[in-house]
Amino acid sequence: MTAAAAPYIERRARLAACMQPGSVAVLATAPEVLRNGDSDYPYRHDSYFYYLSGFTEPEAVLVLVAASGELPARSVLFCREKNLEREIWDGYRYGPEAARLAFGFDEAFPIGELDAQMGKLLANAPALYYALGHSAALDAQVSGWLKAVRAQGRSGIAAPGTTHHLLGILDDMRLLKDADEQAIMGRAASIAAAAHARAMRFTRPGVFEYEIEAELLHEFRRNGAQFPAYTPIVASGANACVLHYNQNNRQCREGELVLVDAGCELDGYASDITRTWPVSGRFSTPQKLLYELVLQAQQAAFAAIVPGRPYSGMHEAAVQVLASGMLDLGLLDRQKYASAEDAIADKAHLQFYMHGTGHWLGMDVHDVGPYRDLSVAERPSRALLAGMALTVEPGIYVRPGEGVPEQFWNIGIRIEDDVIVTADGCRILSGDAPKSVVEIEALMEER
Repeated sequence: MTAAAAPYIERRARLAACMQPGSVAVLATAPEVLRNGDSDYPYRHDSYFYYLSGFTEPEAVLVLVAASGELPARSVLFCREKNLEREIWDGYRYGPEAARLAFGFDEAFPIGELDAQMGKLLANAPALYYALGHSAALDAQVSGWLKAVRAQGRSGIAAPGTTHHLLGILDDMRLLKDADEQAIMGRAASIAAAAHARAMRFTRPGVFEYEIEAELLHEFRRNGAQFPAYTPIVASGANACVLHYNQNNRQCREGELVLVDAGCELDGYASDITRTWPVSGRFSTPQKLLYELVLQAQQAAFAAIVPGRPYSGMHEAAVQVLASGMLDLGLLDRQKYASAEDAIADKAHLQFYMHGTGHWLGMDVHDVGPYRDLSVAERPSRALLAGMALTVEPGIYVRPGEGVPEQFWNIGIRIEDDVIVTADGCRILSGDAPKSVVEIEALMEER
């Protein structure tokens, strides 16, 4: 067993401890997906499977058997057999025995033996834990296994009497990042921050959005990130008012802003950073007014991130600042709304700020876990805990419209950082990405 396997072994032990004694959990990794012809999409493992195994090869299944009486918990991996001929074409394969040793499994078998072995593993197990409805292929396999075990009923062998949804347990585990996870996420954020700085230096009137995207991707890969964490958004001018814009094919023009939402994936963990900067290198007065407002909203959201406080608190803090600023700048009508609270109650701010202020971050860029406390009937916003990772991303998007000051038309701004909740607040992972007006303008002067 390698030292790198220790976190995965510990997670498997924690999961097994949550299970009914003697019960069985099954989790498969993601399948390979054909792109076209005989070409697959770049392979990316299933996040849940990787969280428990550290194993990145396709065609793999993890089985956990919970402790029962004097029998300890055990972990079993099913994976592709060692095949030297296929390795010539596709690259290295661990094979069951090498994978067992490297990743700390108790047993390992070829994937072709899965159906036969599952009949034995499920015999007389009181319960089965698996990802209900997560994969049609796995659902069909599970049905076949249970049917085969039930057929042995006259021999005194019983199939699991209950099934449990495995992913809910794993969601709660994944919400709290351990020290190893936080370190990887910090590195991913640093790589993405450097990519944003590089893109700022590159930007000038006349470049195309896809050229800026290329600078980002180059910086990600040259620093060891395996993938972009999601399709980058490089939105210049009015495109910045389209929240999920990703065509990235427009030419950037003098006097506009460009909104760039881009993060990388490093060793299975995502970063997610958004910065907005002037194509020419200098903010105009209207752009600066809106930019400073969004920055103030983000600072208010940071201040609301404290263990024990509700997750929703950061959004409420950001909206309060934004709505007040919208009134001050004439985006919302002072004759109609006497205060920010009045505007928020009428949902008037949604015209210019229509999304949440953040999301969980981790192996998935929109990471798993409920945002509400499911243990309480009213389901209030869940309390923040040290070790949670999330983004903080207020914005403002001004489309042309009746009563909207023309100086702000087609300005879209979002500022997003990655944070870890600490014992007394939060730690910003992506702080190396230039953010203040002074920092951005100074950096772009270096072009």
